[in-house]
Amino acid sequence: MSKVSRKHQITIPVRVLRAAGIASGDDVIVRASALGRIEVERADELVSRYAGSLPAGTYPAGYLDELRGEWPR
Repeated sequence: MSKVSRKHQITIPVRVLRAAGIASGDDVIVRASALGRIEVERADELVSRYAGSLPAGTYPAGYLDELRGEWPR
């Protein structure tokens, strides 16, 4: 059992992290899933789940390339 610290931090047991496939350095998403329940999910799992999920034609041809062109280099 873990305890919430005064800084609102908890320690997740290593066996739980290993069982979930989460390792040191992984980016995670933390969210409340119900009263008294918190979910932790690896961020790359979200990318895999939603990548390519928008229907064709969501953006006009070339629009995303145009947006990428605005990114600083």
